[in-house]
Amino acid sequence: MSYKKSNTEYSHKPSKSISSKSSTMNFNIHQTGKNLKEKISRRIKRSQIPILVYLVLICSMVLLWYLRDFQDGITMDFFAELFGAAFTLFIIDVLLVRSKTKRWKNVQEEINYLISRNVNRLRDGISTRVFGFSPTIDHELDELQAIQAVRDQRNVFLIRIAALNEEDLIRSLHQEELFSDNTYDYFNEKADEIWAILNMKYSDDLHPEMVSLLINLHVQLKDICSHIRQYLKIKRFPEERKYYSTIGLKGVSVSMSKILLILNRLKEEGYSEAASLIKST
Repeated sequence: MSYKKSNTEYSHKPSKSISSKSSTMNFNIHQTGKNLKEKISRRIKRSQIPILVYLVLICSMVLLWYLRDFQDGITMDFFAELFGAAFTLFIIDVLLVRSKTKRWKNVQEEINYLISRNVNRLRDGISTRVFGFSPTIDHELDELQAIQAVRDQRNVFLIRIAALNEEDLIRSLHQEELFSDNTYDYFNEKADEIWAILNMKYSDDLHPEMVSLLINLHVQLKDICSHIRQYLKIKRFPEERKYYSTIGLKGVSVSMSKILLILNRLKEEGYSEAASLIKST
């Protein structure tokens, strides 16, 4: 299928490559050989019993073994008891780890879907609210094909926006809609939704790389709210309009660049999913 070139999609010309821009970020958003969805936290496979407990048992058994010549009957009885205790703890530990791994596998798909939906909604909201993205709709396609076509256009659009320098990115902002109480509430709500994921019962089992991305995304969304508030101070202090508008725009540019890098990375990892239009059976 060929798309018509919409004015919005091709109105921004990147002045720098994505790789050169991402190298200047103060947090690491790097690609690795293994897909992020395939990774699991080492914490899931970590022993549930402190290693110190095993060390104490082993040291006690070694000591009793060397003392067997002095009190053979008593020491060997204690040795057998400790060996049995160590073996029992080991079996229990293995079963706990297996149970935790099985439990995570049962909820992993749902958690991945929850993250994917949040990422997709945020990508849609930013492209529309912040940059005025207006896709070209091919009405000859069915609903599913049309949705995918729009998603493809939006993906190209956000990759181009992410490659813009500060000056071009600021020019691309739809300032009237961006710097409003409604948009402030929108970003604040999205930041809270990301934070809710991080505080879920199973969030401890997320891979550290995913946790790092979500924390950075939450922080930058909250920073966007702060920059919007700074910009809106021009209503209260009109004589300082230049100052507040400048720091607001620069702040949004910095935070938005980081947000787009994170969202594009998560999109590449498969964490961006549209709501289903098909009834599950």
